Parts: sequence; structure tokens; C-alpha cells
Amino acid sequence: MAQGLLRLCRVSRFYGERAVLRNIELVLAPGQALLVVGPNGAGKSTLLRLLAGLLPPSEGEITTELAPGEIGYLGHKTLIYPKLTARANLAFWQAMFGLPRDDAPIEAVLARVGLSRFADEEAGVFSRGMSQRLSLARVFLTGPRLLLLDEPASGLDPASAAMLRREIRAAADAGAAVAWVSHNVAADLAVCDRVVLLRGCRVAYDGPARDFDPSGLAGECVC
Repeated sequence: MAQGLLRLCRVSRFYGERAVLRNIELVLAPGQALLVVGPNGAGKSTLLRLLAGLLPPSEGEITTELAPGEIGYLGHKTLIYPKLTARANLAFWQAMFGLPRDDAPIEAVLARVGLSRFADEEAGVFSRGMSQRLSLARVFLTGPRLLLLDEPASGLDPASAAMLRREIRAAADAGAAVAWVSHNVAADLAVCDRVVLLRGCRVAYDGPARDFDPSGLAGECVC
């Protein structure tokens, strides 16, 4: 697919008779970090679930060259097992993705998210921020070609949020396509290439991050 890793062509999504997204045209390109913003209820999470293949479109077409295992998705649920250690959680996901059993990638990704010294603690005792970092490690572990993150900084302290931005930028620089929903637009603009603004079920802006003015969101809930 010369145009990108994944393309949405005139995609709409309805829940019953209520339209959440209408006639969305979008291409995700390798090596590009895309920030998805908009007021509450604009369809940001729905868009990411469509991109991840977790929801079918009600209308339109989604085409991709990606296999399911090449897509990494982080939603609002951490999908970690509280009775397993951090290390065991990652070993489980390693097996689920059909990756060879190898401790080295697990150790490396735990270090990336700052959880090395908690590797053998049960995830159920983790704080919200630590659980979120472990969930990020789960996504990074598979080395996805498309990385989809729905408010990934939720529960993270400023240092952890800065780590997340570095990882997002590094993933894009390594050739992955990254799309993430942000609740801190001003801070996240610095590490993205492109912004998509959803408003009124449609794309109101799709262009370079350097040309996007976040002050236009003032007074709107962008969570």
C-alpha cells in the first residue's frame, strides 16, 4: 500500500441511529506520529478502535497491509493480570503474540518504562501509574508497525509522561506509524508530526503539528 500502512475511506460509525464518526478519510504513514484531539464525545476512542480492527465501520472501507500482530493497541483498560508479576505478564503477552520465549526483550522493555526493580512484584499491588507503564511495556514489547495509544499518559507523573513522549518519538523515528489520543495537547504537540482534530463527528483539521493552534480547543473538554 503505497499510500500508507492503513487507510480509511469515507468511514462512518454509528451506534444505533447515533453517528459518532462520519465520512472519515485518513491515511497512517510509517515513520509518522499522529496526535488525535477533539472535545469529549468527538469519537477519538472510536477512531482508534476502528484503526485497531476492534470495531467494524458502519459505512466505508478500511484497508491495510498490516497483520493483526503488527498492531499495538493501548486502550483505557491496562489488560494486565494482577496475580502475575510484571515479568510474568510480559512473558504471557510474548507467548500470545507468538514471539520466542526470551527474557532479554522483557528486561529491556521493563528498563524502558522504569519498572526493572519491580519486575518480580505482582502487578496487583502497582499504583495506577505503574500499571499504566506496565501496559505500555506490553505494547512496546511486540515492536508493532502501528502503535495506537488512547490517552496513554493517564495516571503518569510528569517524569513518566516525558518518558512516554520520548518512546513515542523513538517509535516513529524507527519507522512505526503512531496515533495517540492526548489529554495534554500543548505538551504532546512537540513530539508529533501531524494532528487530526475531530469535531462534530468529522475531521475538522488534518495537517502538520507545527500549523495547529491548540488555543482553538480552549473551553472544550478534550479528554
